Amino acid sequence: MDHKKELKEMYKEIKIEAGVFTMTNQQNVFVGSLNNLKRLNGFQFMLKTNTHTNKELQADFNTFGHDAFDIEVVEYLKKKEQGYFDPKKELEKLEQKWLDKLQPFGERGYN
Repeated sequence: MDHKKELKEMYKEIKIEAGVFTMTNQQNVFVGSLNNLKRLNGFQFMLKTNTHTNKELQADFNTFGHDAFDIEVVEYLKKKEQGYFDPKKELEKLEQKWLDKLQPFGERGYN
């Protein structure tokens, strides 16, 4: 097997996990979801390069710095074994569950 084919096979075997995460500082929380949690690095990169679309989160990140925030995956998306499964819809429902639970709106959060 050539090297390129071998790399493709290895890539196919990588487990992709979707889920909901929080980014919190002492006062506020941001709730988000990703269909591939490995993209959390990209989320943090946008903040570090001052290009994040959430202006309030970006402003606090710029003011308080990276060390003032904690990122935590709060729940992984569990795939159904049987029947129809729409991962996008299920991830939206999971994120909404956490938005309802944490209420990160207004003075309490960034959503």
